[in-house]
Amino acid sequence: MHCQCLRTFGQKLEGEHRPDMTPQGTEVILRVTAAGVCHTDLHIREGGFDLGHGRRMNYADRGMSLPVIAGHEVTGNVEAVGPEAGEIDTTTPYAIYPWSGCSSCATCAAGNEQLCATPAFMGVHRDGGYASHIRVPHPRYLFDASGLAPEIAAPLACSGLTTFAALKKISETSGKQPPVLIGAGGLGLMCLQLLQAQNLMMPVVVDIAADKRAAALEAGAIAAVDPTEADAVAKVHAACGGAPLAVIDFVGAEPTAEFAMNVVGKGGTIIVVGLFGGAAPWPLPMLPLKSVTVRGSYTGSLTEFGELMALARQGHIRPIPTRRYPLEAADDVLNELQEGRIIGRAILEADQTSKGPEAAAD
Repeated sequence: MHCQCLRTFGQKLEGEHRPDMTPQGTEVILRVTAAGVCHTDLHIREGGFDLGHGRRMNYADRGMSLPVIAGHEVTGNVEAVGPEAGEIDTTTPYAIYPWSGCSSCATCAAGNEQLCATPAFMGVHRDGGYASHIRVPHPRYLFDASGLAPEIAAPLACSGLTTFAALKKISETSGKQPPVLIGAGGLGLMCLQLLQAQNLMMPVVVDIAADKRAAALEAGAIAAVDPTEADAVAKVHAACGGAPLAVIDFVGAEPTAEFAMNVVGKGGTIIVVGLFGGAAPWPLPMLPLKSVTVRGSYTGSLTEFGELMALARQGHIRPIPTRRYPLEAADDVLNELQEGRIIGRAILEADQTSKGPEAAAD
């Protein structure tokens, strides 16, 4: 097998050839058909997150060891099955749920492996999908992706699941007023598709980039606002018919958090999803004065992924803009993502070694 491997935090990914894998116990080996490139992969390459006030969360301090193959948005076809894996349809293409836990704690037992205190996330704590092949610990993490192009199914494991879970947290306001989405990257555009798929009110989108605002409008946003404009808050309020009761921040930076607090209405909810970094910029009195709820949302559960995949296979989710790249271009694609030059999602494909970037069908 071959892969793109991170050997040193802060350094480039390196191409590497390894012996073919043999599954043990309940493991399943898949040949990777598509691997999404996510902002989390950027943080992994950098080695951590900016926590603001001169502080930083380092992966090395949290027990993450290198080398590791990044990539947690992965689809593939079964090539080998462990002796305890049971019956698996080897003709079915699968999307992989990457957010596995320890499988033995109370959190995992409650169905929230993504919140496990000792996680085993694919592409973070164990090797991921920037590779020709991947090892999956148990068949329960495999979801039928029949009828879905691999480059469309792969981002559902993070981009899709993260937005799906975040939308559930504002479900009580979904029929009353348009929500506000901050950030029109891969997550924001995916959220627009999920809102349409579930017949929910379409949102107002906020982004500093004109091309991303245009993409959001094309995808169905009722308005797209530049937050740097002096009357940006007033424009959002006008488009929403008043101060919004739900704001989802897909960026998670100090300026976007500040804008979210400024724009949300009294009694509203702010969902912080993005991990760009920094510290909360709000004056503490504003929380009680506005009676605002601030919640974090970190991907979604195994059950929620099953619900999302069922929705996708029923044809209710239109693809977001997607570009395909050869696996060997992984580090260059991360650089493009870091520079904000990717609209929608970038996908790595191990069998495209001789091809340049290609636009997938919209």
